[in-house]
Amino acid sequence: MNILVHICCAPCLLYLEEELRKGGHRVVGFWYNPNIHPLLEYRCRLETLKKYCLENRIELLINDSYELEDFLRGALNEPDLRCRFCYRLRIEAAAREAAAGKFDAFTTTLLISKYQRHELIKTIAQKASRKYKVDFYYDDFRRGYYQGQNKARELGIYRQKYCGCIFSERDRYI
Repeated sequence: MNILVHICCAPCLLYLEEELRKGGHRVVGFWYNPNIHPLLEYRCRLETLKKYCLENRIELLINDSYELEDFLRGALNEPDLRCRFCYRLRIEAAAREAAAGKFDAFTTTLLISKYQRHELIKTIAQKASRKYKVDFYYDDFRRGYYQGQNKARELGIYRQKYCGCIFSERDRYI
């Protein structure tokens, strides 16, 4: 199966990509993360991912539109549910890209993080799947979270300290 994988960062890709390939799937990465703040953090994560994908021969599609204002407006419209807006924004972009590229399915590295709202991600991805008529590949990749993080550490891959948005960056200090 050809699977488009929305990627939030290189460390979150490591375990997920390995598992998908073990299952016989072809993996193509997809970068779209206008939520990441500040811009230097965004660029660091993207460059780290590009380097990793190049070194490991992983095809990577990049939507490099840094729509910070749109992200902030949307997140501020739903202050108690800003993660829902963020997930929907990125997952719908992945589903749209997967449908346009005639992929069999899409998934997201958000499913590996023990810090993300797993059931909400799954629900949003299932809705996007129906909307764009492309399958959503679901697996609870959280079982490999520490394995992926340890591998990133061993490889010297940049590991960020927050999910990416300005709100999560603030919340790590309070």
